[in-house]
Amino acid sequence: MRVALEESGKLALGLLGALVLALALSALSVPGAAHSPRAFALAALARLLAFLRLDFGTSRITDLPAVDMLASHVPVTATLIALGALVSVALGAPLGLLFGSGGLRRVAAPIVQIVSAAPVFVAGLAVAYAANRFLGWPPGAGPFPGPGELLHPDAQALRRVVLPALTVGFAGTAAIHVALRRAAAGEQDQPYRESLRRLGLSALEIDRVYVAPVILAGLFSSLGEVVVAFIASAVVSEWVFRCPGAADLFVKSVALGDWNMAGLILFLFCALSLVIAFIGRLLGGAILRAESQA
Repeated sequence: MRVALEESGKLALGLLGALVLALALSALSVPGAAHSPRAFALAALARLLAFLRLDFGTSRITDLPAVDMLASHVPVTATLIALGALVSVALGAPLGLLFGSGGLRRVAAPIVQIVSAAPVFVAGLAVAYAANRFLGWPPGAGPFPGPGELLHPDAQALRRVVLPALTVGFAGTAAIHVALRRAAAGEQDQPYRESLRRLGLSALEIDRVYVAPVILAGLFSSLGEVVVAFIASAVVSEWVFRCPGAADLFVKSVALGDWNMAGLILFLFCALSLVIAFIGRLLGGAILRAESQA
């Protein structure tokens, strides 16, 4: 209960900070708000009162309600992140466990650092080049398919989804791999391993029974970082592959000064990462407590 209360307090403070950032951006949409600190404070207060009435303003780009604009773009980003998560789990978990211990960890460490440090847009361009060079896909795959096409996708629709989803997936794979490797690194030189070996347990049995729960708890505790990696890569992927998602809309809103839209999207992304990080820390702590009691 104490841990849950502490984590709830962190979540509440994080959401409050996200709200302050959203209000600061949204206040810039009020005429004259940038002229003086007093005008900016009054504009932020006006936007706060509007937020409390669930009035998030209109988009400067389309003059439509910001909530409606966001609702029309969120499905694309949600689709990319969901597909990217599948790729990340399929690749990141095995690689993290394989290269997280023993001699392979020392061999793989430089490679992992290089891949993790590479910008996401480089991965997107590499995926596009590989698809064009080896599969013969055209450089411009066309716009992102709509919901109807995704329910019954043809070859063209799948082609337009695969490349941006792989870009997000590769970024998530790197984040998951780093989280697993970090959790595994702290368990490799623990003194209990030698004692268990003397009792007749093999290295595989020790890893399966004693190390795996700790690694899983470490992964859950790092879910916030993984989600941030997904969101950041979605921004790049949507921009590179012309996907009209919420992440791409955020970039356009900042570039065009659509501050109501930018503030709302920023709050959504911050709230998503904070809530998932909160859930992950609770799950990770529960796994560690259950393991210690066992």
